[in-house]
Amino acid sequence: MEIRPYSDSDEAAVAKLWREVFPEAPSWNLPETDIRRKRAIQPELFLVATSDSSIVGTAMAGYDGHRGWVYYVAVSPKHRRQGIGSTLMKRVEQDLAELGCPKLNLQVRTENEEVVAFYKKLGYTVEERVSMGKHLERSNGS
Repeated sequence: MEIRPYSDSDEAAVAKLWREVFPEAPSWNLPETDIRRKRAIQPELFLVATSDSSIVGTAMAGYDGHRGWVYYVAVSPKHRRQGIGSTLMKRVEQDLAELGCPKLNLQVRTENEEVVAFYKKLGYTVEERVSMGKHLERSNGS
């Protein structure tokens, strides 16, 4: 397995993986749109894991100078329990630490107990917070 930065030629494979791993994603989370947005901002924090030239995992991170965030940590169901997710997260943590990031945040749906357990094994804790969001209207229709 190799972890490397995302390349534009990875788009179709990453979109397919995300659709497989996140089948219940909201309609506004179109993989191709999210990929293009990330390529425009901190593209070096968009990672893919490959095995035999196939993309088997992803992690997308960001750092705003105050906190780091991680999104789209995904591992192909056929390749789970091989350390790919843990290795991706260690790389994200390393890359953010090198940027001076003091803390990494992530969000997991409450009912996704398996994923919560995965992050707890990596040293993450559940923090009592209220997660809030707002969809911004976009003039370009995306």
